Amino acid sequence: QVQLVESGGGLVQPGGSLRLSCAASGFTFNNYWINWVRQAPGKGLEWVSAINPGGGSTYYADSVKGRFTISRDNAKNTLYLQMNSLKPEDTAVYYCAKDDGFGLGYDYWGQGTQVTVSS
Repeated sequence: QVQLVESGGGLVQPGGSLRLSCAASGFTFNNYWINWVRQAPGKGLEWVSAINPGGGSTYYADSVKGRFTISRDNAKNTLYLQMNSLKPEDTAVYYCAKDDGFGLGYDYWGQGTQVTVSS
């Protein structure tokens, strides 16, 4: 079955960095767009970033552009999110989400990893 397992979250001071990982299994990883989506406390879901199957095209929300970098290693079936210059407003649960392949949305989500940016 399809599984997405995030890791790498934690507590970091403002201005710090974290690298999130999302280990995928149960599907042909290099056939699908994969996204990072976050949910801040008391708020709705916010799309953060997306990467195409080959890894050559990436997209970012304006709120993270220039600070976050999405990448993937198709040989390892793993997605990454390098987060630099972190701000308190980046505090959220971060999820990786698999595109359904038809442009209709996400069909599988990970369980999420907590990122807290605080001094």
